[in-house]
Amino acid sequence: MCINGSYVCFDKNLRGTYPDSDGMDKVKSFVRLMRPVNCLMMGIAVIVGAALANAQFSSVDWLSLSFGFITGFMLTAASMTVNDYYDREIDAINEPSRPIPSGKVSSKEALVFAFFLSMIGFIFAYQTSFLCLTVAIFAWIIVVAYSTFGKRTGLLGNFLVSACVAIPFIYGSIVAVNEVRLNVLVFASMAFLSNTGREITKGIVDIQGDKAQGVKTLAARYGEKTAAFAAAIFYTSAVALTPIPWILDLVSFWFVPVVMITNFGLLASSYLLIRDHSRQNARKIKNLVLVWFIIGLFAFIVGTFG
Repeated sequence: MCINGSYVCFDKNLRGTYPDSDGMDKVKSFVRLMRPVNCLMMGIAVIVGAALANAQFSSVDWLSLSFGFITGFMLTAASMTVNDYYDREIDAINEPSRPIPSGKVSSKEALVFAFFLSMIGFIFAYQTSFLCLTVAIFAWIIVVAYSTFGKRTGLLGNFLVSACVAIPFIYGSIVAVNEVRLNVLVFASMAFLSNTGREITKGIVDIQGDKAQGVKTLAARYGEKTAAFAAAIFYTSAVALTPIPWILDLVSFWFVPVVMITNFGLLASSYLLIRDHSRQNARKIKNLVLVWFIIGLFAFIVGTFG
């Protein structure tokens, strides 16, 4: 049938003849595996780490910095894909619409995709420096350790994930000055603590599947209420570290008003999670914390260049 010069097929059996149907769904599924927002944040974290290590960027190799961003982006995408591969049975219960359990991406395709993304990340890391390649490989080992056995350990698994979130800041410092500066360690610690809280919150969301698969998250072992309080402790601990950069004169005044938004968000999220630690609310809090992450990264940037 022709409508306004375009042919529209109403026969569901003929849908496969249109290349922009299944093909685009496949591409979208691979993009979903990567979690682009997370990848972008990790790439930006590398740049932030470099900026903190050398605020004037006087001697930064911009090509190396670009390579660092690509490394952070690609290895994060690979880690997200690997995690989904190992979580495919759990996701079949908790998130059946995810690319692998829904059948839009096969397990084999996910592994090949993860390998491809990893190789790109390692190549760009090697092009930066051997030390950068070493850190990238170390981060990858943590990812594999988490995906294969770490997640089932509960809190230890949360720490492994948070280490991967903190490493890009350290990596950026190495890219910029070939060492890890003190101020970078402070910011990396903030990222580690707040992300640990988010991982514990995620355990509340995934509690049904985790129990079925024997994953020993705090929520699965001790209940949602205990997990909510534990997550709040880590969120609050991250907030408690925010005055340190200002006290040590590591950032400008402009860091303060922006980071206050993040602090308010994390404290409010803690309160809301403790008050209502249901699976539905925990999912909302988990997503909100990601927003506070982004604003926190922006605070670091403003504080460095302001």
